[in-house]
Amino acid sequence: MTVRQVSLFLAMLAVVAQASVVGLVVVNAGSGSWPTLRRWQAAVSQTLSLHGLTLAFCVAAVATAGSLYFSEVAHFVPCRLCWYQRSAMYPLVPILGLAAWRRDHHIRPYAGLVAALGGTISVYHVLLEHYPSLEAGACEVANPCTIIWVRRFGYLTIPVMALSAFALIVTLMVFSRPTPEGAR
Repeated sequence: MTVRQVSLFLAMLAVVAQASVVGLVVVNAGSGSWPTLRRWQAAVSQTLSLHGLTLAFCVAAVATAGSLYFSEVAHFVPCRLCWYQRSAMYPLVPILGLAAWRRDHHIRPYAGLVAALGGTISVYHVLLEHYPSLEAGACEVANPCTIIWVRRFGYLTIPVMALSAFALIVTLMVFSRPTPEGAR
């Protein structure tokens, strides 16, 4: 596969992540007012109680693989903010994988916090791409954080893809609650 094909695939996954976040928020916010959304929310809650950690693990694993592809195969040199985002994403793979395997929902607040911190860095990185004057010394002159290696669908850059993954992981951690033992 070419870099163009891989970046398109990862961009499409980012769009799916964004749509999933919006969908989960809308279903949960509207479940109190509309019976149809209440039924959907019950079905989503049941699914996420069983598979939310696994889904979050898959998101973190794909995001990690994507970032490694861009740096090691496509030879895009990661900037300092990319490394900070990686330092938030990479540990989520083993942590969420082990939690999913053990069905340990106690990890949710910690994984959600790490993903939220990574997402915050991603937001700053996206802002720098649009407004380079906001750079406050976090980036290197030789490898600036404003370089856009990939742009898909007019707005998806690598930091936006990372933000999409972080946002979906945070959302999954918020909405994947363990099922009470008696309800299984």
